[in-house]
Amino acid sequence: MKLHDLTLSGNCYKVRLLAALAGIELELVPVDFMGGAHKRAPHTDLNPWGELPVLEDGDVVLRDSQAILVYLGARYAGEQWLPRDPLGLATVMQWLSTAANEIQHGPGAARLVDKFGYVLDKADALRRAERILGLLEQHLAHNDWLALQHPTIADCAVFPYVALSHEGGMSLADYPQVRAWIDRVKALPGFVGMPGV
Repeated sequence: MKLHDLTLSGNCYKVRLLAALAGIELELVPVDFMGGAHKRAPHTDLNPWGELPVLEDGDVVLRDSQAILVYLGARYAGEQWLPRDPLGLATVMQWLSTAANEIQHGPGAARLVDKFGYVLDKADALRRAERILGLLEQHLAHNDWLALQHPTIADCAVFPYVALSHEGGMSLADYPQVRAWIDRVKALPGFVGMPGV
């Protein structure tokens, strides 16, 4: 199984993190992002969107980190990481949507501005980051994990860009529950980091 990967991408890291925690073997295929390799063949033959990550598992080719987490969770990681019951599954999916929306457009976007020079509305990204970090703080004041009473793919989806908030100019000093959750994730057996985490 191959993951077309960029070391500094939080979205790629989500997949690497789940694979490490669940004991799923991945062959990492580095993509020359700065050289634009993700925007031309052969990468666009796999993913016409020209984005990372991309997972190849035999004949299966998937784009989008949340979709890849669902696939790996359902096919390889087991119900601990992606429950089958309707309520458990829906509870996890709520957080995947949060990762793709509030997290991506808040701390994720602020990081794109500061670390990679993207031309985005930094003030808006910081407002969004402050809102979602406040909501996470409230949730984690009563829960050790995001979706259930144990780690799931929800934690893998949300973790990277929250843990990397400082790279977008967002301090976690006022969010002790969020920091404690980050420490819990880092303490999981098999945890792997990435630059900045």
